[in-house]
Amino acid sequence: MIYTKEVESMCKVAKGVEHGPAPIPEEGKWVKAREIKDISGLTHGIGWCAPQQGACKLTLNIKEGIIQEALVETIGCSGMTHSAAMAGEILVGKTILEALNTDLVCDAINTAMRELFLQIVYGRSQSAFSEGGLAIGAGLEDLGKGTRSQVGTIYSTLEKGPRYLELAEGYIVEIGLDEKDEIIGYKYVNMGKMMENIKKGMDAIEAIEAASGTYGRFEEAVKKIDPRHD
Repeated sequence: MIYTKEVESMCKVAKGVEHGPAPIPEEGKWVKAREIKDISGLTHGIGWCAPQQGACKLTLNIKEGIIQEALVETIGCSGMTHSAAMAGEILVGKTILEALNTDLVCDAINTAMRELFLQIVYGRSQSAFSEGGLAIGAGLEDLGKGTRSQVGTIYSTLEKGPRYLELAEGYIVEIGLDEKDEIIGYKYVNMGKMMENIKKGMDAIEAIEAASGTYGRFEEAVKKIDPRHD
């Protein structure tokens, strides 16, 4: 250790109370984190790229400072989706500090990692008060049946109004309108369930029907339109 002359010439003053770090909630217990290995928890975070052309939702399950599980969801940029494939391989097995200082290929994914790092080291995780934390695989379960990200895609113009294209339930096939041409419901296809049906050997048309459903007062609609063509 190198000291300047000014510091070397100073007399020594004893340090008072040892304050230590403030405890943070981690997996059902309070932890005074002093090292990276003291950090555990599952959390989500959002990142965006510099031109703000796309976004990433990153989910990490961390045990004793090591990333054990990673879920990378991206939208809005074709390059980002390919970057996510690489990030999925890069992240697991690293400490959260290593991951923070690793090029995760895409600005949005790097930003999401930064936001997650801040959340997790301050104890703001989704599993902060869950005793023992969440099992590895909890991130995958977050996707639900069909193992697909929940996506909302809505398009609208002043002249022609809104078009629902995809919502949490799935791909929107038809929109139901009332006598005032206002949306009162829709018909959808759950793409995850449809693909599962097809993989089990079901005919494609049957698979679509089996994975279809309606929301709202769709059956009461006086007019039904295809949101992509009508």
